[in-house]
Amino acid sequence: MAQTQPNATQFAYPPMPQPQPSGTQFVQPQAVIGPQYCAPYPVDLSVVRKVLTITDGNFAVTDTGGNVIFKVKGVLFSIKTRRLILDAAGTPIMTLKPKLLTAHDRWLAFRGDSLNASDLIFTAKRSSFLQFKVKLHVFLANNTKEDVCDYKVEGSWNEKSCTVYHGQSSNIVAQMHKKQTVQSIVMGKDNFSVTIYPNIDYAFIVALIVILDEINQESKEE
Repeated sequence: MAQTQPNATQFAYPPMPQPQPSGTQFVQPQAVIGPQYCAPYPVDLSVVRKVLTITDGNFAVTDTGGNVIFKVKGVLFSIKTRRLILDAAGTPIMTLKPKLLTAHDRWLAFRGDSLNASDLIFTAKRSSFLQFKVKLHVFLANNTKEDVCDYKVEGSWNEKSCTVYHGQSSNIVAQMHKKQTVQSIVMGKDNFSVTIYPNIDYAFIVALIVILDEINQESKEE
């Protein structure tokens, strides 16, 4: 009797489980800028800061395929430089502005290109920037008392190694790491990557990175 040849399906193995980030996972989207920026899976983005130029487009944020997701432009001729975050189509989605005459470095984030109080999304306050360690407290617009922060950032900005936590908990929502490449050295570009955990607003995380960079630049000037 002829023997049947085994086919590939007889020896198929179940797919290997994909690695998941550590920490508590959020089942529902944690939208700060908008639900369209909340993915049900980890999002890896690359941030390139052109450190040898003084043009107004000094930041580019790309996905793993090299596609531009966001651009960051400086608004010139203001008392202190504002930052405008644009989507891939060039539409403003957020304006970042330092608050003047505050005891702590504080930045305000508004929707689109608005600076109206009614369009405030969140504020970010530097609580510590000693010995090259960064600590940033973030308060959403509806958290007017600011007794407890909604998010916090801790790490070493010089090493481009920072972690974003949800509130005062140990639940990690994003992590940033420095990327040292030949291109970054030769072309004068500061490259780093950020991993945003599932259902976390990645546009919001990008805004925090821009604010951290601005605070760091101001500290160097001082």
